[in-house]
Amino acid sequence: MTAVRQDAWSTEDDLILAEVTLRHIREGSTQLAAFEEVGEKIGRTSAACGFRWNSCVRKKYESAISNAKAQRQKRSYLRKQPALLGPQVAALSTLDTEENLYKADGVSEDSLSIDAVIRFLRQWKGNVQENGRQLKMLEKELREKEDELHELRCENDRLSKQVNEVQTDYRVVNDDYKALIQIMDRARRLAFLAEEDEELKTRFKMDANGNLERIE
Repeated sequence: MTAVRQDAWSTEDDLILAEVTLRHIREGSTQLAAFEEVGEKIGRTSAACGFRWNSCVRKKYESAISNAKAQRQKRSYLRKQPALLGPQVAALSTLDTEENLYKADGVSEDSLSIDAVIRFLRQWKGNVQENGRQLKMLEKELREKEDELHELRCENDRLSKQVNEVQTDYRVVNDDYKALIQIMDRARRLAFLAEEDEELKTRFKMDANGNLERIE
């Protein structure tokens, strides 16, 4: 349970309240969630954090609040863009928010800009290196898939050749089978005719007058 404190708010407490609340606004969350998070960090109730924000701190960060709302809309739009833009956009959003916070709190704009730019460049370099590693991994996977596809195509060509050879052999065998059936049919017809001729020869004979007479 969050502790209830009675002491006055410090500059650090106000800065934490502003930073967390602006982050929640920028990320599309609610101020209530921000007050609860701040309360857990500094040991105050969410109601006390909300009262402090609305009565005192909010007035110092009107410009930062407007920028945070604009960044929320921008982030919502960029979520629909290619994933590779995400890290750079997030870094730029963080950079803008930090600048707005410190400008409102009276920190030197020049020193902040240099530090923020350095942080951004380091983050950007890390993102570029990570994207480079991912790109190399994708290129490696692509080469492996291409090699696998080449092997599959070779295997498909080999199997297609075998199928063609089997089909050719089948046609040859089928033609030979049909020719054999025809030969057998002719042989059966010839044999049947030969039997009829033989039967006629054995059952009839011609007399001296040229007449056939049946032999019993």
